[in-house]
Amino acid sequence: MDGQPAQVTLLNSDFGGSFHSTGFRILGNSMLGSRQAGVGKRGELDGLQAVEPSRMVYGQPKVLTPCRNDVLVLTPWLAPVVWEGTFNTDVLNEQFRLWNATIGLTVFAIRKYMVFLELFLQTAEKYFMVGHRVTYYVFTDRPADVPHVPLREGRRVEVLKVPGALSWQEVSMHRMQMISNFSQQRFLHEVDYLVCMDVDMKFCDHVGVEILSPRFGTLHPGFYGAAREAFTYERRPQSQAYIPRDEGDFYYAGGFFGGSVVEVLQLTTACHQAMVVDQANGLEAVWHDESHLNRYLLDHKPTKVLSPEYLWDRQKLGWPPVMKKLRFVAVPKGHLDIRGS
Repeated sequence: MDGQPAQVTLLNSDFGGSFHSTGFRILGNSMLGSRQAGVGKRGELDGLQAVEPSRMVYGQPKVLTPCRNDVLVLTPWLAPVVWEGTFNTDVLNEQFRLWNATIGLTVFAIRKYMVFLELFLQTAEKYFMVGHRVTYYVFTDRPADVPHVPLREGRRVEVLKVPGALSWQEVSMHRMQMISNFSQQRFLHEVDYLVCMDVDMKFCDHVGVEILSPRFGTLHPGFYGAAREAFTYERRPQSQAYIPRDEGDFYYAGGFFGGSVVEVLQLTTACHQAMVVDQANGLEAVWHDESHLNRYLLDHKPTKVLSPEYLWDRQKLGWPPVMKKLRFVAVPKGHLDIRGS
């Protein structure tokens, strides 16, 4: 890992939709812009730069040999379900290298949750999108306490200040609004993909471009083998998050979702608007933003589904054989009363 000092920019936000920033910089859309120097061979075609891929040698895919026969690897709407053994990291890295994509990662470190941020960033630098450009967007009420973690080249931290009087329930309810507002005002101009994660987690294995897709969700580790009737969807018909007991594909975790910035903007805006309607009717969905996320992904199917390898709690669930790798796991809370903060 390079010992480059962390690049940190501080911005302020409120819930009203107006955001005031210092140190603001706009990056071009890297999917459409020029490629980095030294990437492949270059040529000119009608004024555009053409990039030739490097020669790659890898094992041939076998049509008659399934990559996994113990788990679902394709949904009924033909979205891949990502497990260890279903993808070739080298091939995917080469494709995204040619596209020169930039990935944004949002994380909320509010009040006592700041205690998790340093380990989150340290392990992200070791395992998350290695070899690709990354911007960490840290939403916090304690910007002075954001740790200075050494970053790899092409990676930076942006600190987004939020009000400090929020309980964890309020953070959960407002998270969709904040991501939506910043997606519209900043993220659309700065990154190509947005990954939204919980902070009380750590990376412990590769999490790379295999997760990226226009719209992805992650199977909740507590329900990946359960019948839909057992899912903890919002069951009150009066709520905008309502899902009947005879409907539902999977139960998606609120702690890991994302996609292209355009798709994440649409998702978070829809979820926030649904929560506003519920609030006006005196309702709060049973699992807050996660309930609304599940309603949205039922109506707007994800184009990729991440297996529970990507969101796991080993302390509660152990390590079953179906999990070939555990990539992103919960950090034990110990004696710290986080939810009381």
